[in-house]
Amino acid sequence: MDYTINTYPKGFRPQVSLPDKALYTLLTEEGMRKMVSNHYDLLSKSSIARLFPPEGEHLEEAKKHSADFFIQICGGPDYFNQNRGEPILVRRHQSFRITAEGRVVWLECYKQVLSELDIDDAVKQSFWDYLNKFSHWMVNA
Repeated sequence: MDYTINTYPKGFRPQVSLPDKALYTLLTEEGMRKMVSNHYDLLSKSSIARLFPPEGEHLEEAKKHSADFFIQICGGPDYFNQNRGEPILVRRHQSFRITAEGRVVWLECYKQVLSELDIDDAVKQSFWDYLNKFSHWMVNA
């Protein structure tokens, strides 16, 4: 696995390809939700914890929305669209100050979660590559 975190010039939007749908097939909906939940649990203890809801109902709701998004883009049911509308994520994240450093922390937490998954490395790499590029789009500070 190559967990390199790419850097891009400010304002550049790298071409993003959707991850391999095999992730959803291998993990199933339950596994995808657990992956996202584990990621949020790490984030809640990180240096960017202030960007996420504290423990409780709001954190669980954030986990659900994020899992719905990743399930949808990995070929599962379109829960995100059904419950939240089109995934206009750049606009949805504008109210949060997301720095390049915060992006690295976010990715480092995903790196830990992905490294613990017992699935094919090529499938993990596809998801990592997506996260690596997609996350740069969210940087706004």
